[in-house]
Amino acid sequence: MKNLHLSLTAILFLVLTVLAGCAPDKNNSSDDTPKENVSQEITTNLGGEPYTLDPAFASDTTSFWVIQHLYEGLLEYDKDGQLVEGAASKIDVSEDGKIYTFTIKEGLKWSNGDAITAKDFEYAWKRVLNPETAAYSPTSFYYIKGAENYNTGNGAVEEVGITAPDDLTLVVELSSPTAFFKQLLARAEFLPVNQSVVEAKENWAGEADSIVTNGAYILDSWKHDQQIVLVKNENYWNNEAISMEKINFEMVADATTYYQMFKTGELDLINSLPLDSIEQEKNNNEYVSSPSFSVYTFSFNVEEKPFTNKKIRQALSYAIDREAIVNNITKAGEASAFGYVPFGFITPNNEDFRNQSEKYYEFNPERAKQLLEEGLKEEGWSELPTVTFKYNTADNHKKIAEAVQEMIKQNLGVNVNLENQEWKTYIDTFKQKNFQVARMGWGGEFLDPLGVLSHYTTTNSSNFTNWSNAEYDQLIEASNPEQDPAKRIELLQKAEAILMEELPIIPILFSAQNALVSEKIEGIRFDVLRNPDLRFAKRVE
Repeated sequence: MKNLHLSLTAILFLVLTVLAGCAPDKNNSSDDTPKENVSQEITTNLGGEPYTLDPAFASDTTSFWVIQHLYEGLLEYDKDGQLVEGAASKIDVSEDGKIYTFTIKEGLKWSNGDAITAKDFEYAWKRVLNPETAAYSPTSFYYIKGAENYNTGNGAVEEVGITAPDDLTLVVELSSPTAFFKQLLARAEFLPVNQSVVEAKENWAGEADSIVTNGAYILDSWKHDQQIVLVKNENYWNNEAISMEKINFEMVADATTYYQMFKTGELDLINSLPLDSIEQEKNNNEYVSSPSFSVYTFSFNVEEKPFTNKKIRQALSYAIDREAIVNNITKAGEASAFGYVPFGFITPNNEDFRNQSEKYYEFNPERAKQLLEEGLKEEGWSELPTVTFKYNTADNHKKIAEAVQEMIKQNLGVNVNLENQEWKTYIDTFKQKNFQVARMGWGGEFLDPLGVLSHYTTTNSSNFTNWSNAEYDQLIEASNPEQDPAKRIELLQKAEAILMEELPIIPILFSAQNALVSEKIEGIRFDVLRNPDLRFAKRVE
């Protein structure tokens, strides 16, 4: 495990210092021109039906992968992974760091030919904040003046610091200086939508013939639960820079099936290998391993017995041998998660936040048994009844869940029942908090400890555990305006310590991306925060 651990950390240092958050391209070529007479088309696998293609409601990586190719925000990632102007041509920031003035590029068009204006962004952002919308992630906007009050029903929309005084100007006023605000602007909830299209049809983003987008691609066809096809958007301002003309997203959940589809040439890219295949593929020229600023967890519903008891939650965490999972099951460069913040963020001391913070919940069956006994005594129970862990249907998740099931049985004598659901159904189950324990992976909103720690504040839209802690909330809130980097890290370390003590979630491992890319394809960009970027890829067969 030590070698894997060091390898992952070394890769992340390279990512941060050289590419500012992006993994190297696969077979990157200095020739930016696609080969003549080669159809620029790629076929990959989503794994299942996207939950939604409406940016306001997207919450999962399956949806995000399609959305990131269909829409463009004020800022966008270029082919080198640098955050650059997208729909914006210029950004001015006031001296106090609180007022951002964005100038929109002239002549921008929606895929239906409508003009794109600053008012589209104002409408889209306020739509997410509107409490009647019930959007997925309005809390991302809470850095903006008046946003939280409006979203929680305690203020008017007119008091929100988002205004478009003319078609090419968007003015945003923050409550306090926020150093990472620009990084948020490429996220799904900050993407624009066309007001007339949204208001004309409730399910406007549910079919290929009604969705209207502004990014590099348009939705050419959508056969639900089977396939999505994207083609280049001729109205996109940077159309000529987009080398991949057509993207086919298949929807095959079974890992053995999509692995064989890659082997027979039906797929050019698979973004998640079957666990059984990783060892044999590591020496394959088509194998790509890259870091991911994300953590694989099991979430507790802390209002569902027996997990209302903190010691019982802690007992399960000590009973799980994370080293065995990453060494014997996943075996793909993941690191055991003895904390919540993934590797990859370098502190002012030039150390990784993870290495600078405490190591929580190393495998300790005796400590697990002691905590379980104490928790049972506190509840007046003689034994723990069978508990249920839920996970979404996928080979990798099944094997991890089965390993955790066996560890808890062996080390605590507790029976764990496993239930699985297809992705779109599972997302609804998770959002409705219809679980005792449920698998989920969380990626950082941006490359910063706050990008994952903020998920568990009381009001955060990603907190589905029912857990709330006032001290934790205060520490997270205080870290945002703190201008001293060392003091800010100290606040975030204290917050993580509370999260790990209270344990509304069990971190299992820090993920790595393991993909197979056909040698006929060059230029796919793998990113620590996003799914593979296919816009600048080229077929070179």
